Amino acid sequence: MKRILVRGGHIVSMDPEIGNLPQGDILIEDGRIVRVAPSIPNVDAEIIDAAGHIVAPGLIDTHRHTWHTLLRGLFMDWSMLEYLVRVRFGISRAYQPADIKLATTLGTLEALNAGVTTILDYSHSINTPDHADAAVEGLRNSGIRAVFGYGFFESSPDSPIHFPDTAARVKDFTRIAGTYFASSEGLLTLGASLNEPASVPFSVTRTEIEAARSRRALIVTHTGAAWSSPSGVKELDAAGLLGPDMVHVHCTALIDDEWAIIARTGGKVSIAVEAELNSGMGRPPFAACERHGIKPTLSQDSVGSIPGDMLNQLRMGLGFKRWETNEAANLAGKDPSSLLITADDALRWSTVNAAEAIGLGHRIGSLTPGKQADLIVVGGPALNQHPRINAVGSLLAHTTPAEIRHVLVGGNVVKRDGTLVSAQLPALLAEADRATSDLLTRAEELPPGLPKVLQNGFNVEQAIANLRDI
Repeated sequence: MKRILVRGGHIVSMDPEIGNLPQGDILIEDGRIVRVAPSIPNVDAEIIDAAGHIVAPGLIDTHRHTWHTLLRGLFMDWSMLEYLVRVRFGISRAYQPADIKLATTLGTLEALNAGVTTILDYSHSINTPDHADAAVEGLRNSGIRAVFGYGFFESSPDSPIHFPDTAARVKDFTRIAGTYFASSEGLLTLGASLNEPASVPFSVTRTEIEAARSRRALIVTHTGAAWSSPSGVKELDAAGLLGPDMVHVHCTALIDDEWAIIARTGGKVSIAVEAELNSGMGRPPFAACERHGIKPTLSQDSVGSIPGDMLNQLRMGLGFKRWETNEAANLAGKDPSSLLITADDALRWSTVNAAEAIGLGHRIGSLTPGKQADLIVVGGPALNQHPRINAVGSLLAHTTPAEIRHVLVGGNVVKRDGTLVSAQLPALLAEADRATSDLLTRAEELPPGLPKVLQNGFNVEQAIANLRDI
């Protein structure tokens, strides 16, 4: 039996029965938490000294495109439409399987380094079966926990790169499910990243959803992210295709009737605060989630324009939510007497809420005995960590990846003393520089390949026609 004792830390458990322990120990056996207490007697175990540190659940990201890692910073100044034209239907076509594997490996290592122990990887650059295998291998390489969101998306719709039709993609999805996801107990679980409803004929959307459910895969899609295109929520509801196994990303352009449908069908919501604000998608929909009783979760989205750590998203999300909550009073010339949203509330977005959203609430999200030992140990000698009066406040407001000293996933130490354990970073980073240069050169040589729904901006008539193709 492999035992680890995390000793003497300030425990932020996110479990209401345990609460926060100013000083406590966590005993881990064979990857699971077996005891959390103010003090645990000496046992035969590896000791991780957490004295003077914060111990918290690993963060969970409910929507991240790791294949974008080779495009870091490229679309910092692009709108969503520019991104779709230049990347989704442009550079994506030039990706080779080796690029996908490298990008996914680096993207997951970056997440782990920042204390993100679980991601929903929205992998929608699956140009061939080899690309799909490469994406899974990239996730496996890092030791992260992940939902692999197999992307049904075709980056070259007028001249398919490999898959001639939806049936061929479904066949490959089924192959991936059988090859890598026969068990649901490992670090990787199966998901399906849909084409956005209205971007393809409705019959295609139906087929994708049915294929995902036949394999009990988590379903994720960008929902209501474009203001000039219909969301498809009402059509999906009328067809009986919505459900609690779906994560709806962005949702910035949904109207209230559509929000009511998402809530009624048990849908989950992933808010990419910084991406939505930066790319012109609109207000992050915290208020709509609150009105309809939906627990918000957060996502990093893409390093193409956004930093790779979730703490930055938590800070920005908390600040935006507080501004939104107090805006009416401010405009009326009033000041709030207190803040209604706390740092603890925000941390819940990327721990227990997120775990529940991706179907893993019984395994991760809190430091609860019986759950997997996915946790972070935060602190050290940095100026921004001392003094520490409010543990959750320090975690959210004063922590960067550098202060995340240890990271465990399923009891395995993947970051120790501030260093990723198995990553050969110098070689990987040099490889990434070369790969990106070659990738962009290949992309420049590609002919235009926009689908009808994106020609001359969003083609609303084509989108409506797609939704009517029931």
